[in-house]
Amino acid sequence: MGMGPLAIYLSGLGFEVSGEDDGMGEEMLARLRAAGVRVGEMGPEAEIVTYSSAIGPRHPAMAEAARRGLPQVRRGELLAEAARGLKLVAVCGAHGKTTTTAMLITALRAANFPAGYILGGLWADGGAPARAGSNDWVVAEIDESDGTIGSFSPEITLTVNLDWDHPDFYRDPADLERTFAALFARTRGPVLVSDADPRSLRVSAAARERLTFGRSGDFAATLLEENAAGLKLSLGGRFPGTQVSVGARGEFNAANAAGALAAAALMGVPPAARALADYPGVKRRQSVLSRSGGITVLEDYAHHPAEIRALLGSLRRQTRGRLWAVFQPHRYSRTAQFAAEFAAALAVADHVHLLDVYPAGEAPVPGGTSADIYAEMRRTQPGTAVSYMPGAKGLAGWTGAPLGEGDILAFVGAGDIERHACDWLAEREKLQAAAAEWDRIAAEWKAGLSPEARLRREEPLARRTTLRVGGAARLYAEPANEADVAHLLSAAHRRGIRVFGLGRGSNLIVPDEGVDGLVLCLAHAHWSRFEPQPDGSVRVGAGLRLKNLCGLAAAAGLSGFEFLEGIPGSVGGSLRMNAGAMGGWIFDVVESVEVADGQGRLLTLRRAEMHVDYRHCAELHHALALGAVLRPKAAQASADIAGRIDEYRRRRHETQPREPSAGCIFKNPPGTSAGRLIDEAGLKGERIGGAEISPVHANFIINRGEATSADVLALIRRVRARVRQERGVELEPEVLLYGRDWQEVL
Repeated sequence: MGMGPLAIYLSGLGFEVSGEDDGMGEEMLARLRAAGVRVGEMGPEAEIVTYSSAIGPRHPAMAEAARRGLPQVRRGELLAEAARGLKLVAVCGAHGKTTTTAMLITALRAANFPAGYILGGLWADGGAPARAGSNDWVVAEIDESDGTIGSFSPEITLTVNLDWDHPDFYRDPADLERTFAALFARTRGPVLVSDADPRSLRVSAAARERLTFGRSGDFAATLLEENAAGLKLSLGGRFPGTQVSVGARGEFNAANAAGALAAAALMGVPPAARALADYPGVKRRQSVLSRSGGITVLEDYAHHPAEIRALLGSLRRQTRGRLWAVFQPHRYSRTAQFAAEFAAALAVADHVHLLDVYPAGEAPVPGGTSADIYAEMRRTQPGTAVSYMPGAKGLAGWTGAPLGEGDILAFVGAGDIERHACDWLAEREKLQAAAAEWDRIAAEWKAGLSPEARLRREEPLARRTTLRVGGAARLYAEPANEADVAHLLSAAHRRGIRVFGLGRGSNLIVPDEGVDGLVLCLAHAHWSRFEPQPDGSVRVGAGLRLKNLCGLAAAAGLSGFEFLEGIPGSVGGSLRMNAGAMGGWIFDVVESVEVADGQGRLLTLRRAEMHVDYRHCAELHHALALGAVLRPKAAQASADIAGRIDEYRRRRHETQPREPSAGCIFKNPPGTSAGRLIDEAGLKGERIGGAEISPVHANFIINRGEATSADVLALIRRVRARVRQERGVELEPEVLLYGRDWQEVL
């Protein structure tokens, strides 16, 4: 956005300009070609190379320039050279530069004042972002981020604010202040500063001529009205009595307009009532992407805490419903410096979703990730719902966010957030179409179920799990008999819909986005049977709780099941995972298992036919256990069995946490235990959001009350990384990631 307009401006001056970009957008490409700029690899005619500071010396184009011995200059240095000999109006400051520059250009064009300009963005109406003028004035925003601001000696300097930013270059606010003090000293004419920014006022005190704009001072603007068409301002100070319409919204745009009109007046263009009425706006500055279904979706370039606070504050005043924000931090160094400020600024929204940092060429730094903002928000901003999923699929599943009538969703950031916003809208449309299809499927399938069966859409799953986290199932069913199961499985098979069995909800983590498929739960009483057989075996249903199995077996004087006491699952889940404890395994007592395969066919598998190992039964990976025949070890006095159950219960209470959990998170590596490795790494009590590594047993992650699935997954990644780093062991999850593959999130 900085390089493209400069290329267009230089082409307008008569230079032959070519260039390349690793991420060229179609709109900028069209604007460049329309201006006669050749886009492609550097040709033999090149005499000088200019580059963005985000481009490193190892980039192929830079290496080729070095090989040819061509001069290489940064963007700001070439812009300063192009403005030499002209009256430059330099718009600068931490944020708001592009909008203020665009407003100044709009006011000049409305008065037919033929100044040249270089905008740091694209007009919303598709106009050229730069133009060579026909008088001796040029308007440009100049960037302080890389120090090239020291090359400029403006005629007029307009500073929107001096919030500390770019900590990778300015180690403290004093560095920033010295840079701007020097710029103000080099300014030949007036220096305009905001009366609302104490740092600007202090630093500009020694300027040759210091004027103020804002709510008071030399160029004042009072906000009279804000409506759907924009703002109405009453001007005071040096131009009292004038009312101006501005085609933008928000109090911060009233300040931007005051600065732009002040600069225009100093250039010889006094403010007119309609000077900014036709302001077209700049892309990525409150750009509305959709107003479908009463929901407004917009995108904005805000990437500093002060910008975000101003943006969300303005949107909060506009919304009739809830305010949602998707934020992509820009640069690791900025994120590390302002993590707490970002958390506070984002808390203006009701719901926040974080994307990974857009690095802009930086290497990661400690404390500079989106996970750090996430943790800060979870710790300090309990009133705002926040979610985060790292990786390229950071918005996967969040398309289902329950936005409603009057809500506003803002995509915020300076990286490639616009692409994410467009992708989100496209996925949202697909999801809405899919929701309608799910509704049709549910209506169709209900017709084939027994009256006692249940089939529901978007059933919340968190309350059905022992960890108490996660989203909803697209379809949720509770069959009342084998015929219901066969009907559901065969119908799902015909449509290619995935099926997930759900018992008591232990040993699994449901993602926050929920499960795309059919969740089949054997919660009906039919599946909780306990039937002693004449040959001494017991026939049990897959929905029978293990706790109840132990109690019923003890009452019947049947031993061999006591080790299952305390495992918070059902028979079906224990078979799927070959559950074990206290030295025993469920398949130690299994004679046969009744299953329904993926096509709904009912089968009985003998124990000898099944492939069982640690925490896994191969035959149940793609089939659903409906029941089993179990063989007790022996008949025994109920009191003796109950005594062993009490002993196992006591040992569990002493060694395992009582808070909500999914059980052991990681498999035990050969020769050691996962809990010991995690404990030795000093991770007991480690916490992200509402998820915590249990102080009682380090292989348990507990829910402290408000945990999300994202909290748990982030903590799992942290544990694996620490144990890998300190012990060289790669811990593998034992719990299931319900409906997803662990490789997608680890």
